[in-house]
Amino acid sequence: MSKVTIYVGLDYHKASIQVCVMDTTGKILANRPCTNQAEALVKLVAPFGHDVRAAIEACPGAANLTDELATRHGWSINLAHPGYVARMKQTPDKTDWADARVIADLVRVGYLPKVWLAPEDVRQLRALTRYRQQLANRRRDTKLRITALLRDTRVVEPKSRRWGRAWMDWFQTAEGLGSEGRWIADRLIEDLRDIADAILKVEHRLAQVTSEDPVVSQLILLAGVGLVTAWALRAEIGRFDRFTTGKQMARYCGLSPRNASSGQRQADAGLIKAGNEHLRTLIIEAAHRLIRYDPRWKALAASMRQAGKPACVVAAAVGNRWVRWLFHQVAGGPITLKQAA
Repeated sequence: MSKVTIYVGLDYHKASIQVCVMDTTGKILANRPCTNQAEALVKLVAPFGHDVRAAIEACPGAANLTDELATRHGWSINLAHPGYVARMKQTPDKTDWADARVIADLVRVGYLPKVWLAPEDVRQLRALTRYRQQLANRRRDTKLRITALLRDTRVVEPKSRRWGRAWMDWFQTAEGLGSEGRWIADRLIEDLRDIADAILKVEHRLAQVTSEDPVVSQLILLAGVGLVTAWALRAEIGRFDRFTTGKQMARYCGLSPRNASSGQRQADAGLIKAGNEHLRTLIIEAAHRLIRYDPRWKALAASMRQAGKPACVVAAAVGNRWVRWLFHQVAGGPITLKQAA
């Protein structure tokens, strides 16, 4: 049976995986749960054939399992796009058995959108950049708690720049917060210091990891791209040549307008919900900097404002155009971004 082709759908869970095995005619050879271990999966599937064509819905943990099954056990396995899979699994009964069957059948008919499987080093870099973003989100939330505390107690702030050194010196001894409010303020100040130290440490680690990365080295030479943006682009995009057009890359970054057309009415309705939220946030932040300092993007923003576009739409449009421009710039340099793994 070594030459028999089988199609395997894997419905991934933390402790177990529902495994559905089909033959070329769509007959279900097996559909049962298995422990979440690569060896156990191989042992379950092996009796039915060794030419395995499999897919697993992209989710936390699925990438590592996919990499192990492909490199160590020779499976032809792909990550499946979770959004498309969710729309295709419109069955009256939502069960693991049915989900695994649908994935296996989609693999068999060749109608399963694939997700790029990032190499191990890119996945590790991605973990670092996302950890830094989590710390930045914690810092933002802590600052929001501080401003809420000041607003609730009606304390008047000084005219110095908020979060600057002079402002923080004032806040450490600010009066009018009340005894419990003062205690809370001291804890929030400690949290800010701890988070700032943690961000410095993770940024130092990121600098070490990417010190010899040719992609990061070229990205930071571009106008509007700092180290944080370069790290995120490298980690989240990985390989630029997996996109065939700049429009595709902009959509992956979540910067494409969402179409809301009906009949003769043509309209856009904000940005698409799909896409990489981390990249979308960073690129829109970069767009604000480009609008202030780069003549080309400043002119585009000015023309859009004259047309009555709000600031948020202008920033998103500049971010979209910039990503599409970046796609066409990645072929320069001694080691091209399209070739770097």
